[in-house]
Amino acid sequence: MLQGATLGRVRTISQRELRNDNAAIIRAVEAGESFTVTKRGVPVARVTPVPEADLRCVRPRNPGSDLAALPRVTASQSTSDLLDDRRGDR
Repeated sequence: MLQGATLGRVRTISQRELRNDNAAIIRAVEAGESFTVTKRGVPVARVTPVPEADLRCVRPRNPGSDLAALPRVTASQSTSDLLDDRRGDR
């Protein structure tokens, strides 16, 4: 559970807490919260929501491309045989 201290709307959390509670922290960021991340008590990063003006689609989906329409490819060997060959003597 998130244990960080609250400083106004910016909460302070440790690097470990960010790693262990990543999903909960991202949900909180989506809801508008901001976090200062510390490493050994020293602030090293800030996790904040992206302003809506910055949310844009960089590469829109091409409506003309339908992956299901591509022809299926069959391999001459099983996937496990191909991977074993690729891995070699590792």
